[in-house]
Amino acid sequence: MRRLLHTTALRWQALREPDKREDGVVTVFTIIIAIALMMFAGLAYDGGMALDARVRTLNEAQEAARAGAQALNIGALRAGGPAVLDASAAVTAAQAYLAGTGDAGTVSVNGTTVTVSVTHTRQATLLALAGVGAMTAHATASAKAEQGT
Repeated sequence: MRRLLHTTALRWQALREPDKREDGVVTVFTIIIAIALMMFAGLAYDGGMALDARVRTLNEAQEAARAGAQALNIGALRAGGPAVLDASAAVTAAQAYLAGTGDAGTVSVNGTTVTVSVTHTRQATLLALAGVGAMTAHATASAKAEQGT
């Protein structure tokens, strides 16, 4: 019984003097919350930039494929034949477009279809503080040369 009374008295004393029992608690809590908020901001910012990079990469692949699909064999067209791609000119046109974007990519021609695969790499900004390095987006698009009527 004596021990119980002593323990109760110590608890009441701790309640009356809160500065003695909570030293540094607010500082640790503030640091943890600040780190969590920075991580959420990093996810929002870098995640949005990753989605933007994905859309940008797809747009670049589509545009490069269209540029390549415009490289028709003019001689065959003037002779009244079907639309035929000049394969080397199509690859050159698509690669020239990709060179202007600064992203890496591959170009292939199969008949009248030009297929372009693009890779875009972007460094994380806020998530780099958490050890996240580069984020890579890949996209592939095709364009087909067709003859109008």
